Amino acid sequence: LLKVLSHIDSILRSPRAPPLIYRRSKGPVQNYIKENGQECGFEHLPLTVEMWADQLMALKDLHRSLRKLSLELVPWHTADPQDNRESVRVEDLQFIVDAILEEIENKEKNSQTPPLPTLFAIVSHFQKLFDVNSLNGVYPRMNEVYTKLGEMTNAMRNLHELLELDSSAPPTVVVDTVGKLCDIINENVTEQVQQLLGTQDVHSIIDKLEEYECFFPPFQALIQDLLCLLEIRNMDDILPTVRNLK
Repeated sequence: LLKVLSHIDSILRSPRAPPLIYRRSKGPVQNYIKENGQECGFEHLPLTVEMWADQLMALKDLHRSLRKLSLELVPWHTADPQDNRESVRVEDLQFIVDAILEEIENKEKNSQTPPLPTLFAIVSHFQKLFDVNSLNGVYPRMNEVYTKLGEMTNAMRNLHELLELDSSAPPTVVVDTVGKLCDIINENVTEQVQQLLGTQDVHSIIDKLEEYECFFPPFQALIQDLLCLLEIRNMDDILPTVRNLK
């Protein structure tokens, strides 16, 4: 027994023991003498062991409380390697506390949700911009705006490629380029019409059109009569049919 008590006393005196656990006895008669003649007080050992036992029991209670808190805050951290063990170590408690602290820090970093008045102001502003009368119409209008925006983005991308413009060119540049292209096309069409009608004067073009308007209706009626008379369908068959009749 003396050997066991000496071993316990050496543990209490070791640097690893908490500084407030070991207290040298002050009673002059309650000290036992070891074999080497050094003083060794054992009267405080039962109290210390009782305190340790209480701390171990409290450690289990603290572990259960931390487990409940962990299930509330981080329910996905369900795997606890100490669930099936009777003993609880400080490392187990530290693991749970670290998991909870990490989750709280992540929430603080990722939590950028604006307050409710700000969200209400954003929704109201959207309703004013896009003429939405009720909250039920916000989501459909959002989808509509998103669809239209996608169509416009694709159209602008295609115009940039067709017009050989840089992708960073603003819409005003695209519109100006399309306008210039339309002007060039209109000029070419005017020149082609003038060449076709053989005149460079607008009044002459009008006169030519009036002549054609006077000529083509009777010509068309004549052709239709010939087709019916000769019982044919194509205008190219008129001459061969007339030659056969001759």
